[in-house]
Amino acid sequence: MTGTTRSSHDLDPRRRRALVRSWRRGTREMDLVLGGFADAEIDRLSDQEMDELETILDVPDTQLFKWVTGETPVPSEYDTPLWRRILASRSR
Repeated sequence: MTGTTRSSHDLDPRRRRALVRSWRRGTREMDLVLGGFADAEIDRLSDQEMDELETILDVPDTQLFKWVTGETPVPSEYDTPLWRRILASRSR
């Protein structure tokens, strides 16, 4: 997988930006986790979930990677149903 497999033509500007940010993280591992989730779910996220996703996208990859691998616990403010969906999407 080299990048997004989803077209953004039907997305509003906010979702387009989040899709690009999900795939251009800086580390390939986080590109695959966040980008894969965004490809599958971005068009179905509520406004509140978009707020949560944008907050997650602001977290540095080094920290996100530790959360994904379980090296460090996810802070309670990030341990949301959306975060758990992102983690669950890795196994699809």
